Amino acid sequence: MASISEKALRVHEHLIEPPTEFREKALIQDPRLYEQAAHDFESFWGQVANEYVTWFRPFETVLQFNPPKPGTKPPWIQWYVGGKLNACYNCVDRHLQGWRRTKAAIVWEGEPGDSRVLTYQDLHREVSKLANVLKSLGVKKGDRVTIYMPMVPELPIAMLACARIGAIHSVVFGGFSSEALRDRINDSQAKLLITADGGWRRGNIVPLKRFVDEALESAPSIENVVVFHRGVMDATLVPMRAGRDHWWHRLMEGASQECPCEEMDSEDPLYILYTSGTTGRPKGQVHVTGGYLVGVTASTRWVFDLKDEDIYWCTADIGWVTGHSYIVYGPLANGATSFMYEGAPDYPDKDRWWALIEKYRINTCYTAPTAIRTFMRWGEEYIHHHDLSSLRLLGTVGEPINPEAWLWYWEHVGGRRCPVVDTWWQTETGMILITSLPGIIPMKPGSATKPLPGIFPEVVDEEGKPVPDGTPGYLILTKPWPAISRTLWGDPDRYVEVYWARYPGFYFTGDAAMKDRDGYFWLLGRVDDVINVAGHRISTMEMESVLVEHPTTAEAAVIGKSDMVKGQIPVAFVTIRQGFETGDGLREELKEYVAKRIGTFARPAEIFFTAELPKTRSGKIMRRLLRDIAEGRVLGDTTTLADPSVVQHLREMYEEKYGEGS
Repeated sequence: MASISEKALRVHEHLIEPPTEFREKALIQDPRLYEQAAHDFESFWGQVANEYVTWFRPFETVLQFNPPKPGTKPPWIQWYVGGKLNACYNCVDRHLQGWRRTKAAIVWEGEPGDSRVLTYQDLHREVSKLANVLKSLGVKKGDRVTIYMPMVPELPIAMLACARIGAIHSVVFGGFSSEALRDRINDSQAKLLITADGGWRRGNIVPLKRFVDEALESAPSIENVVVFHRGVMDATLVPMRAGRDHWWHRLMEGASQECPCEEMDSEDPLYILYTSGTTGRPKGQVHVTGGYLVGVTASTRWVFDLKDEDIYWCTADIGWVTGHSYIVYGPLANGATSFMYEGAPDYPDKDRWWALIEKYRINTCYTAPTAIRTFMRWGEEYIHHHDLSSLRLLGTVGEPINPEAWLWYWEHVGGRRCPVVDTWWQTETGMILITSLPGIIPMKPGSATKPLPGIFPEVVDEEGKPVPDGTPGYLILTKPWPAISRTLWGDPDRYVEVYWARYPGFYFTGDAAMKDRDGYFWLLGRVDDVINVAGHRISTMEMESVLVEHPTTAEAAVIGKSDMVKGQIPVAFVTIRQGFETGDGLREELKEYVAKRIGTFARPAEIFFTAELPKTRSGKIMRRLLRDIAEGRVLGDTTTLADPSVVQHLREMYEEKYGEGS
């Protein structure tokens, strides 16, 4: 098992009860919900589905589950068998029947300060028109549509338009490079791409259309490109290829506002979202309509204690699963008001987020520990200049949060009156699985607390046996849940191998965890070769593959080093081909090469040149020893190394750069 630092195991025993005023008004106040779910979890999830989701045709069976095994074929997991529904109908149309039709669905502010409000009526009109546009361009049920956009309302509009007609959307984070975009298009064989001329980030233009044009030089499946004019540049300066590229606004001018929702089977795919894996090719997680919608609708309502009068803000980018589940589908299915912001938290100054909360009287703030640690570094004065009294609930997502950051967030942002829901889940899980229900469960700073009702995690050893309380182990899930990813696009065997082969019959999360004597879960980080940089999961193998593609590089090993702000930062150890010289120039060139191929968030924090990498006699690179070096830990077992002196040389080189024990 991956080594875990002593600091990570110092359990913070400080229990914080939900404030009395919050608890008395909470939507969920009865802890017997947990008992009900444990007694008959299938019946429980069936009741939840009927309460929170509108079905065109009722389901016949809640769950059919045949644990995936090597050599077996999908489907392995089916929720709400026989049920028919539409995700867009649940997020938009059903709210038009009553007073919510004039309620704000999306409140948006751009980085320059421009703003818009879309009611549910507005959203219905725009989604229906774009759905007809997509159909006019030949998009049919089951076709894939890639979406590569800034954080503007047109992004969720595009997602919902796809869902309305049964097309499968694949949103690619706007920070990804043209090469990463190309790879995701080619893997999904997308038929159409939706993008924008660009977006804003810290006062600079992100030229999305230029990246699209570069990607499409080798992405032949794309037949049409729809370009939204964000207005970051003059439309006459945006290159548009005749016959392929179309302006969003021109297509929408003549589009009909009438577009019936496609009847979708519960197990029909809703979207593909690519996440890094431990091999070079990203994994296309497939989430389906019924179970996913049930999971995110219920968890949004429970975890965020969602009230009709709330203005709810999840600060994530929609390009990641957090944005899919908790900016778009979860909040909108609940008829909530979801706030969106386009830009950076420090533009034009480091108080931008707090100014937004004050301006819009935001009630819920759901953000990443990376952001919280950054705000801690900037200082409380930026917060205290603003009135944050509208906040009543705080949340964290993306990685484990250290107790110090948790307490700072609770005290300085929430004024000690707001519960903090520390949520654990994954792209693969689709929905939050472990967190506190804020009106019931006492909080422990640094702990994700307990699983939601109907969720069954366990901490086990190498053999799959539960470990004693207080002992670190591997986090598994012993029963399926509605929003679980069903497969990997085009690669079902890999789905079984990654998630189900290690502990047959159980889902392996790839995370290390510990359960304390109160049944609270403490997440301790990844046990595979995926690193988490500011909430962005990056495959070390994907980074290594890019480095080795550079003509100077013979071999590369990438590891994640702990960082107070970002959680982890990537550090690369590189062996250079004969005939090339190392130096700062090549180091910077390789850093920029990775940033261009994957994205700026994947740029290595440091690159060390070495004549040899630590390898076993069979040739396997021992990355755990590189992690030990980077973390300043005592070296693990070196007996299997072909040349133990390599590790000592690397340690000396690293300590010369950063100092002993860094």
